[in-house]
Amino acid sequence: MSKREAIEQLMKEWSGRFSTELGIDIGSGNAGEIFKWFLASILFGARIRQSAAIQTYREFEKRGVLTLDAILETGWDGLVRILDAGGYARYDFKTATKLLGIAEMLNNRYGGDLNRLHEEARDPGDLESRLMEFKGVGRVTVNIFLRELRGIWQKADPLPGDTVIIAARKLGFTSLEGNTDEEKRIILGELKRLREQAALPYRFSDFEAALVRFGTELRRKK
Repeated sequence: MSKREAIEQLMKEWSGRFSTELGIDIGSGNAGEIFKWFLASILFGARIRQSAAIQTYREFEKRGVLTLDAILETGWDGLVRILDAGGYARYDFKTATKLLGIAEMLNNRYGGDLNRLHEEARDPGDLESRLMEFKGVGRVTVNIFLRELRGIWQKADPLPGDTVIIAARKLGFTSLEGNTDEEKRIILGELKRLREQAALPYRFSDFEAALVRFGTELRRKK
């Protein structure tokens, strides 16, 4: 099987961006849609099944708690109830506290607008650093958030995560293990060139998300 055929098969079996699955239109660049994806990324960032994170986001959606103001108005007790209803009970107290802290800091520092945070960042590294200034937001969450904004935010260009590398190695897209940031940069370059050479009608972020899904399944089976 050629690499082009392998990409076609990957996309057929493993779909694309998680934001698209959740009905979030980050491609519009709208601040409200970007915030929804940030909320979802925080939920995905915990050590929890993807299905539970999706179900929990649906609970936020069902109750109309998808804006910064709505999170603040809902309060800690209300957030815990939403998280519990979504199957996020193991992290409910911690995540409720985290969401309130993030909402307050985003309001105070960036006027509630993540696009402003992006505009003020000097470069991709500074963008990641600014996001990690939110208490409880670590590298995993930042990587989830920024990889789907690649090509939408100019400074969103995170290195590939472990699940992407696992999938890429399995499919023969790279021989590197990604043990260092330099290797990860090389792998990212290889994947970008591969997607361009294949000339398939997929965004790179869709391709990367499919690798995440496949890599997560490989890790689960292992």
